[in-house]
Amino acid sequence: MKAKLCGMKTLAAAQAAEMAGATFIGFIFWPKSHRYIAPEQAAAIAAKLHRVRTVGVFVDEAPERVNAIADEVGLDFVQLHGHEDAAYAEKMKRPVIKAYRYGAGFDAKEAAVFPADYVLLDSGTAKLPGGTGKRFAWREAAQAVGEVPELKSRLLIAGGVAEDNVAEIENIFHPFGVDVSGSLEVEREKSIEKIESFMKAVEAVNAGNQEGAAS
Repeated sequence: MKAKLCGMKTLAAAQAAEMAGATFIGFIFWPKSHRYIAPEQAAAIAAKLHRVRTVGVFVDEAPERVNAIADEVGLDFVQLHGHEDAAYAEKMKRPVIKAYRYGAGFDAKEAAVFPADYVLLDSGTAKLPGGTGKRFAWREAAQAVGEVPELKSRLLIAGGVAEDNVAEIENIFHPFGVDVSGSLEVEREKSIEKIESFMKAVEAVNAGNQEGAAS
């Protein structure tokens, strides 16, 4: 299981995520989010990272603006968290992570053929496309995804993810990774202690998987 730690706003938090073993960190470029970061600030942070892959999260932004920010920050991926369609995704200069809100209208087969490297399942509302910190119907979603095997290896799970449920997510979905933000925060700011603790939980899940494979 890989981990994407999202909503980074400080160098200290981003470096802590990298040191703890995160595969991805995310910067939120949706101005309505309290986790919003200006592109120039994200660029300054990204320049001091070495291994972790950087993801920019956008919601129904003009494609030209997304590509411009991706260039400015030096992003590795762009995450499309709004109503962007396949034609929109084809305009991206960076690999794409496409986010879907699980619920009525979600089509796993449709998600599987979307031109994206990874597909993210999240909770959300009409007013708040993600970042609610609430889990969705995981078992129901896993059944839908399980009917489309080619989606499973590219699946990221978000929405209410925390250190105390990563093992449950692994058991239900066996996903490529998890995407976490809110459970890493204290008073809306990332906690280095919570980042480190979360990544230890992910490591424990991965160690268990290796032991199971060996036996």
